[in-house]
Order: sequence, then C-alpha cells, then structure tokens
Amino acid sequence: MKDRTREAVFNLLGPAIRGMRVYDLFAGTGAMALEALSRGAAGAVLVERHIPTAKVIRENIATLGAAELCEVITADVFRRFANPPAAGEQPWLVFCCPPYDFFVDRRAETLHLVRAFWDAAPARSAIVVESDDRFDHKDLPETGNWDTRQYPPAIVGILWKPGPEASIEPCS
Repeated sequence: MKDRTREAVFNLLGPAIRGMRVYDLFAGTGAMALEALSRGAAGAVLVERHIPTAKVIRENIATLGAAELCEVITADVFRRFANPPAAGEQPWLVFCCPPYDFFVDRRAETLHLVRAFWDAAPARSAIVVESDDRFDHKDLPETGNWDTRQYPPAIVGILWKPGPEASIEPCS
C-alpha cells in the first residue's frame, strides 16, 4: 500500500485502533501492522509467505522494538488461516491487501478468506481490503456496508462489525 493510501486508511480508522489485535494477512514489509501498533493497537500477527520478505519484517520489528507485540508467520495465508483463530472479546483489525492479481487468479480463495475473518471476528472489529479496479468490492461479504474509497490505482474498502453500544447510566 502506498504511503498516501496508508495515511488515508489510518485517518478513516481513527482512534478505534487502540487496543485492537491486528492481522496483516499479506504483510509485505509489515508497514500496515507496524503503523497500527504505533497508533495503539495491542498486538499484531503478520503473515508473509516470502521468506526474504518475512526476514525484512522481523528486522523492521526489531528496529522499532516491537518484538513483544508481534508474531511473524512465514506461510501461505490461505493454508495457514483456512480457519481463522477463535475470537475473544478483543476487536480485530484485519488487513487483506494481497497482490492485486489474487483478486483475479485466486478470487474464490481471497473472498473465502475475507468472509472467514469477517464471520470469526468479534464485535467492533474492522476489515480493510485493498484491490485494484479489476475487482468489484460489491462481491465482498456484507455488500453495501463497506466504506469504499479510491486512491488510484488502489481501491480500499473498510467494513466495521457492529458491537454493543456503550451503556449510559441515567443521571440521578
């Protein structure tokens, strides 16, 4: 994700990131998860199948002194997370920003991955999907509820899972 797109995404996510558990499913350099941590996320799981790139992620984490907050998994995300982790109460922030070709060449797997994380995610979680214009975001789960923005060549969609509203104590 380009710097300007990343900045726009984090502006849209806002302070809700604080305390979330991040899943960066196609981590690349780890920039998305590391940015989320810098904005108050509680921890991150970064998945990258390319071994040299996963090494760069580990180096970036070490440079930032964030090793205790991060788990780097070197694996194919489709295999590793065929079944997403069990959700607790801590909301998730899921980044699904694969190579754009995956939305064409591995379309069914990519859509299944997004759906599986959406279904497993606890209340007040958010999923961020980045693609290009070869993919129609209307094919994502929960059609119509996505906040979709264009940052050419990227198209970014953010979906929030509703949760219980904070209870308000009546005044006496």
